[in-house]
Amino acid sequence: VQLVESGGGSVPSGGSLRLSCLTRGLNVYRFCMGWFRQVPGKEREGVASINGDGRTSYPDSVKGRFTISQNNADNTMHLHMTTLKVEDTAMYYCAASSGACGTWRSQMTFGYWGQGTQVIVSS
Repeated sequence: VQLVESGGGSVPSGGSLRLSCLTRGLNVYRFCMGWFRQVPGKEREGVASINGDGRTSYPDSVKGRFTISQNNADNTMHLHMTTLKVEDTAMYYCAASSGACGTWRSQMTFGYWGQGTQVIVSS
C-alpha cells in the first residue's frame, strides 16, 4: 500500500487549498480513510475521515470549513480546506485503515500513512 499526498502550499488567512491523496494497493471504498495534521511538538490530530459508505466526520475545529471526499474510480482522496486560519498551519497526512472508522480520531487506528504535505497559512 502506498499513499502520496499533494496540494500543500502557502496561502493567506481566509484562503483555500485542496489536498489530494493518491493511493496504490488499496480500494478506498473498502477502507476508512482519514486526514491528520501535526505541528512540531504536538500530537498528530485527526481532521477528517470518510468510510466506504461516504459517511464523514470532523472535529469542531474544522467542521464547516474542511470537506473530505474520495473517488472510488481512481482511488484518490481529497481534503478541500476553506476559510483557512493561521492555526491550520501543519504538516497534513493522509491515512488508511482496513478497519472501521469508529475510532478514527486515534492515529493508532490507521496502519498506512503518506509522507505528508506542508500547509502554511499566513496572517
